[in-house]
Amino acid sequence: MKPGFSRKIEGYLFISPWLIGFLFFVAGPMVYSLVLSFQKWSLMSEPKFIGLQNYAKLSGDPLMWLSLKNTVYYVFGSVPLRLFLALILAVLINQKIAGTNLYRAILYSPSLITGVALAVVWMWMFQPDYGLVNSLLSRIGISGPRWLGSTEWAMPALILMSLWTIGSQMVIFLAGLQDIPGQLYEAAALDGANAWQRFTTVTLPMLSPVILFNLIMNIIQSFQVFEHVYIMTGGGPANSTLVAVLYLYDNAFKFFKMGYASAFAWILFLIILVMTLVVLRTSQHWVHYQGGV
Repeated sequence: MKPGFSRKIEGYLFISPWLIGFLFFVAGPMVYSLVLSFQKWSLMSEPKFIGLQNYAKLSGDPLMWLSLKNTVYYVFGSVPLRLFLALILAVLINQKIAGTNLYRAILYSPSLITGVALAVVWMWMFQPDYGLVNSLLSRIGISGPRWLGSTEWAMPALILMSLWTIGSQMVIFLAGLQDIPGQLYEAAALDGANAWQRFTTVTLPMLSPVILFNLIMNIIQSFQVFEHVYIMTGGGPANSTLVAVLYLYDNAFKFFKMGYASAFAWILFLIILVMTLVVLRTSQHWVHYQGGV
């Protein structure tokens, strides 16, 4: 037996539960969905191989293109706002002031409320007649829109709601901020840099790997938005909030077009993959790694 072989066996045994779960619940279904994308299957009959017909049909499906358009709208509307607000909050709670831990807990706690409960609360808040949002707007003389019942405001409402869960990104930014060496700020201050200059020349460059991580994770999560849209709008008036995963769900579990839905799932996967690769490729121009790596 080679030296260290037993240690490798031990390592594989320790990670075997994750490997088994990945193979059976992630890799296996992905491979099967790829096979299904070339077939016609309604769950009620045997799958029938039809080649690339599902992909050809998708290319001419106006609802598919609309769902991708709405998804891109949501991604480019929510991701920058979430990153910006999470970074600002992280910088604020990184200050040495009394009660900092309490503020951190308060700002992080909303991200613990997810799923159906969160959607129901925000449906009430966006209610046009007696909801909290329009009630607050009316106090400053603004007549609020119908929000989820409006083709123009339904998607902005979902984008605003997504800001509720920025606590996790805020904590990641906070960890990155606390990892920046204090000597860099001292050197910048000795050179006469003010607070804004220290933020732009020290904080942002040193935090750029964390920004990259949060950016990629937010893009992936935003492209996969589903449950809040499904519960709050169901696609919205005139399909104004029909996002990609919701359209995929409708085809699979409402219309029982499993092959068609699988083909769309792989198109969505490729779009997310391309977006991620583009961000990673361009990151070499703005991401700074300690040690010059």
